[in-house]
Amino acid sequence: MVTIKEIAKAVGVSSGTVSRVLNYDQTLSISEPKRQAIIETAEALNYATPRARRNAQLPPLQIAMANHADVSARIAVIHFLAPNEELVDPYYVGVRLAIEARCREYKIEIAKVFNPDVPVDLSLLAGLSAAIIVGHHPRAEIEAMARICPQLIMADYNPRMPQFDCVRADLGEATVNILDSLDQAGYRRIGFVGGYELMDNDALMHGEQRCKAFIEWHEARGRYRPDLLALGQSERFGQNLRLETGYQQARTLLALPERPDAIVAANDNMAIGTYRAIQEAGLSIPNDIAVVAFNDIPVAQFLVPPLSTMRIPGELIGEAAVDLMVERLNGRDYSKHVTIPTQMVWRGSTRKP
Repeated sequence: MVTIKEIAKAVGVSSGTVSRVLNYDQTLSISEPKRQAIIETAEALNYATPRARRNAQLPPLQIAMANHADVSARIAVIHFLAPNEELVDPYYVGVRLAIEARCREYKIEIAKVFNPDVPVDLSLLAGLSAAIIVGHHPRAEIEAMARICPQLIMADYNPRMPQFDCVRADLGEATVNILDSLDQAGYRRIGFVGGYELMDNDALMHGEQRCKAFIEWHEARGRYRPDLLALGQSERFGQNLRLETGYQQARTLLALPERPDAIVAANDNMAIGTYRAIQEAGLSIPNDIAVVAFNDIPVAQFLVPPLSTMRIPGELIGEAAVDLMVERLNGRDYSKHVTIPTQMVWRGSTRKP
């Protein structure tokens, strides 16, 4: 097995640089040709992450499933992010790479890949065995795809259409866990920075799981303050927009006569924007205000102070989506909804509960 050290030697950089490039650390200052050389060298040498090496052999049950799967199966992957948007979001990169790797293990061909830059041509779905849909898609679009390709698997999204398999993390429960922990740590004025999307021509301001759970948690305790909820609008959140939204919405919260003593950001990129707003205001994290977020992208541990964040295992979501699809191809005729657990990672941006 090739190692990071061997890749570093081949390219002429440090092992740390290779590690940060392969973990999609966008804060790393490196030329694009050098970054590309690292990626291409890793591919050429068949580099596998430690996790991939541990998973080199499928468990017996999955070996049996793979042996009985239709090896001629051809599927589509339908992503809600364009390639340039996904590339700067390590979480969704992990989901996609896990889908691709699992399909290779099962000898399933990904025949078509669709994203906002390559809109779904329904005619191209005809004859495919199944499709994995990643992220949010309008209900009408899902229904249209299902008429052509009935086997649809939802990854990182629950469209509330019980006939389809889906796998995701319970972000509502994760939000409650964060709020309980912040409350135990003594934080009382907790703000929320997030966004809302236009879906099916309808803008549900407070419909997103994390936002909804935030409101309900505070209402149940008689502590809900609408002014501590700061949301920005977007149809699709790329990294830059997430950073800017986090920055602008955090500024709104910091301008309140009684500012929050903690901010929950809907994802790590928004938390980075929140850091900037707090620092520009001359405040200290966590002495003046705490910050906590979701996803645990690689850069979270390198912020100053390191970011406390809820780890959402995108790779496991991608793998489980393929496993569900294989079960369907093997004859399962009822739907499954799978919830992948999250894990809180406490770092220096908050007091620990």
